[in-house]
Amino acid sequence: MNVVILVLPMLMFCPRLLFSAPIDPATLAPPLADPVLPTQTQPFSQDTTANSPGEPEARPEHHKDLNKKILIAVIVSSTVLGGILLSLSCYWIYRRGTLKNSDTKTENSLEASKGISLVPVLDKFNSLKKTAKKGNAAVTVFEYELLVAATNVFKEDNILGEGGSGRVYKALFSGQLVAAVKRLKGGKLDSEKEFENEIAWLSVIKHQKVISLLGYCIHNETRFLVYEMMPNRSLESQLHGPSQGSALTWNIRMKVALDIARGLEYLHERCNPPVIHRNLKSSNILLDSNFNAKLSNFGLAVADGLQKKNNANLSGTLGYVAPEYLIDGKLTDKSDVYAFGVVLLELLLGRKAVDKTLSSECQSIVTWAMPQLTDRTKLPNMVDAVIKDTMDLKHLYQVAAVAVLCIQPEPSYRPLITDVLHSFIPLVPVELGGSLRLVNQVAPADA
Repeated sequence: MNVVILVLPMLMFCPRLLFSAPIDPATLAPPLADPVLPTQTQPFSQDTTANSPGEPEARPEHHKDLNKKILIAVIVSSTVLGGILLSLSCYWIYRRGTLKNSDTKTENSLEASKGISLVPVLDKFNSLKKTAKKGNAAVTVFEYELLVAATNVFKEDNILGEGGSGRVYKALFSGQLVAAVKRLKGGKLDSEKEFENEIAWLSVIKHQKVISLLGYCIHNETRFLVYEMMPNRSLESQLHGPSQGSALTWNIRMKVALDIARGLEYLHERCNPPVIHRNLKSSNILLDSNFNAKLSNFGLAVADGLQKKNNANLSGTLGYVAPEYLIDGKLTDKSDVYAFGVVLLELLLGRKAVDKTLSSECQSIVTWAMPQLTDRTKLPNMVDAVIKDTMDLKHLYQVAAVAVLCIQPEPSYRPLITDVLHSFIPLVPVELGGSLRLVNQVAPADA
């Protein structure tokens, strides 16, 4: 409509210019000098008195005037047409920009209206399942009533385990999603800081060898953390619980060690900044239904380089804490390597890191095992009875050598976790994530 209003007066004016009666030169102002019309430097009537009134002499002048009129009309009409085209172009550009902005605003309005209309309708459980599957960095906030219903009011039959930080319950959400809910103990020093630290780290650390945090809940003074379900619970419960390691064959134990090394390698080498777990132990290594191991409990984790001597409280579990950290407060990635060496001894020997039921000189697994690990005549008799005589002795010696390096008192003598990882890959069967190919059952080699 705006185009019609703009163009109509111009179109009405244009035919008049093209088809009107001849223009009387007397009515025109004296023409200006024009490079296109050099003959118009003098008035048209300059030479009229010199000529006779006869017809032969007047006809050329008449044709000349007519040509000038036609030329002026063409110039004027071309100018008008150019103006029309220019106006149409400007109007088209203006309308295009206006329509684009209008479409954008309409699209945003539609998206906003969709969000507003869908939020109250979406089922909470489906949202939780979606978050769990995609590993979204955003952590879900659970309502307390939902946790109460999922754990059957925290019934004792649903207790999966209990540690220093609190109890863990099995939770069933809407009869579909099975998860583990940790109810943290209150009153513990720095418990609030550890709770926040756990959420902060696990909301950004996403790796197949690290436990997935599905969400959390704050109810009055009580704190809850919701994790993915790990049916085989912790490595500690498998090794030192009622089954006494009977479900852990040699190959599965090597697979667990490889999984732990892969998790630590991700923290030390691939995270930016690198992360020190600081609380690696068998109770913080969880096992799924296929005995895939995952690192858990990041409440004490710190970024490498931010932990300074005498600048933080000593944290960790006795028996797993590296000597330099225990004595001098020096914490590096080699502290995690030391803890890995202790867990590796637990896998090999089937003993706890610290067993207070034994004599003082035998309570620490490191103190007791260190002098004997390099003795090939004693080593086969030291291993856990469950796996005794089930492995290639050459592999046993190699694993023991790695353990000895990891628990060296001097951190500079310990290997990087990357080197540990590569030393375990050839010891684990291909079907369990390594590169070892087993054709037949391996017979024990002669000592």
